[in-house]
Amino acid sequence: MSTPLTLIGLGPMGRAMVRTFLAQGHPVTVWNRTASRADALVEQGATRADTPAQAVEAAKVVLLSLTDYAAMHDVLDGVDLAGKTVVNLSSDTPDRTLKAAAWLAERGAELLVGGVMVPAPLVGADGAYVFYSGPKDVFEAHKDLLAAIGRPDYLGEDHTLAQLFYQAQLDCFLTALAGMLHSMALVKTAGVPAAAFAPYLRDNLDSISTYLDETVEHVDSGQHPGDLANVIMMGATADHVVGASESTGLDTALPKAVQSLYRRAVEAGRGRDSWTALYEVINGRS
Repeated sequence: MSTPLTLIGLGPMGRAMVRTFLAQGHPVTVWNRTASRADALVEQGATRADTPAQAVEAAKVVLLSLTDYAAMHDVLDGVDLAGKTVVNLSSDTPDRTLKAAAWLAERGAELLVGGVMVPAPLVGADGAYVFYSGPKDVFEAHKDLLAAIGRPDYLGEDHTLAQLFYQAQLDCFLTALAGMLHSMALVKTAGVPAAAFAPYLRDNLDSISTYLDETVEHVDSGQHPGDLANVIMMGATADHVVGASESTGLDTALPKAVQSLYRRAVEAGRGRDSWTALYEVINGRS
C-alpha cells in the first residue's frame, strides 16, 4: 500500500531515503534549505515543497533527516504541526530528544525517534535496520512504511532509547575506527605500508567479537573475575602503547585515554579484576 510522506533534509542520507521510498511506490514531498538538492529527486518523482509549512501540510508523516534537533526547531517553528507524526532521524543527545518530544506535544504532534544504523548507500538494503522509540501505537501505525528504509527495531516508549542505542553503537564504531588508524600510524613510523599490516589488523578486529558474551556477563552481573587478562596486566600493555607512541612522535591522546582507565581501575583497587572492570570506572562506580 502506498503512503504519502514528507521528508525534510536532503543530505546524502535524506536523499537515499527519498529514493528508497519512491522506488517502493510511496509519494514523497521534499524540502531542503538548499532547494537545488531536490532537483534530481523531483526528476525521479518527488514533489518539491517551497516552504517547510507546505511540506508538512502535504502528509501526516513527516520524516526529518537533519544535522541535529536544533535544526528541527529552526525548520518547524511556526509551522502547523497538529495531528502530525514527526519521525526525527537526526542525531542528538537524550535530553534534547525529550525536550523535542515535549515541544512537539505542545503543538499537537507525536514524536517517533529514530536512528538509521547504515550509511546512505545501504539504506533499504538487506541488513539495514533503524532503531525507533516513542509511543508504541504511533510506531505500529507506521512501521510498514518505515520498513522501506530498513528493518524497524522498536525499543520502547521512552523517547531516549533509540537515541541512546544509536549513540552507543557510534561510540563503539568511532572509537574502533580511531584505534585502527592509530595502529596503522604506529607501524608506518617504521616505513611499513598499512597494506602489509592489514592482514594482522583484520584478524585482531575479527577476534574482538569473541569477547562479547563474557563481557556482557561481567557487565550485567557486576562481577569481574580476573583469572586471565586482569587490569594490572592489561594496564602494563596500555603503558607500552603510550610509550611506543611517544617515542615515535605520534599523537598520544587516544592511547592515554585508554591508559587512564586502567590506572584509575588500579587506584580503585581493581588491579586483580578482569579488564572488564574498566566498565565500573566508565560508569562512575569504581
